[in-house]
Amino acid sequence: MLPAGQTILQRFIQLILDPAVKVIFTAGLFLFFWGIIEFLWELKDGKAGEAGKQHMLWGMVGMLIMVSFGAIIQLIMNTFGIDVGTATDVSRLNNASGGFFGTNNNGAGGGVQPLW
Repeated sequence: MLPAGQTILQRFIQLILDPAVKVIFTAGLFLFFWGIIEFLWELKDGKAGEAGKQHMLWGMVGMLIMVSFGAIIQLIMNTFGIDVGTATDVSRLNNASGGFFGTNNNGAGGGVQPLW
């Protein structure tokens, strides 16, 4: 794959797909926990708790789909040898802000001074 195409694919996976999978997985987890709460609340009132069961079921289905989607993306990346990397490139941030904690490289400068 061309370096430019691989960079675009890396950024797409890193900045769009990964966060989207995490957000949807988290939504499924919250739906599952809401289903547990709803089920227990209805159980306390002597009802069957069908709505809670449905929320738990669909929460688990959503989490399963997101885990499967992540596995398929990893399989595709490993098959074609695409290295996405997990860390965002922040090498230019240190120079742009004047250094670590707002100081320049020799320790002088404004900004917040480190405590150590």
